[in-house]
Amino acid sequence: TGSGQQSVTGVEASDDANSYWRIRGKSDSSCQRGTPVKCGQAIRLTHVNTGKNLHTHHFPSPLSNNQEVSAFGDDGEGDDLDFWIVQCSGTYWEREDAVRFKHVGTEVFLSITGEQYSHPIRGQREVHGMPAANHHNYWKAMEGVFIKPSLDPAKHDEL
Repeated sequence: TGSGQQSVTGVEASDDANSYWRIRGKSDSSCQRGTPVKCGQAIRLTHVNTGKNLHTHHFPSPLSNNQEVSAFGDDGEGDDLDFWIVQCSGTYWEREDAVRFKHVGTEVFLSITGEQYSHPIRGQREVHGMPAANHHNYWKAMEGVFIKPSLDPAKHDEL
């Protein structure tokens, strides 16, 4: 059901290789690799293995009937529904901070609750958009590569 786009699911394991996302800036501007992400900044999250962007739109999610979250686009290029605002408490998103992601276009919060798929992705949880901020929409980076800004002024679209 839903849009037919690639599903985005959540798992308990923090070291799942299929759970890696690259943080990127807006497509109409360049940024230097390793630049800190500011609280309130619009970003794109691109799935490392598929090159698709975290995306949402006005389709109901299949299990909870919240707003569907999917993976969309090719090689990191999608559309205006791929942008999320980082909500955090300080000036910058710090490595250990729990943050929220609010969708720019539809204003839902990236969320995960207890709904689990049975077949064919048994045990994986539905990721969806919810209209209100609550305890289901805090996210924390558990592992990854954190890049310091380079001395080379070459511009990239990753943060």
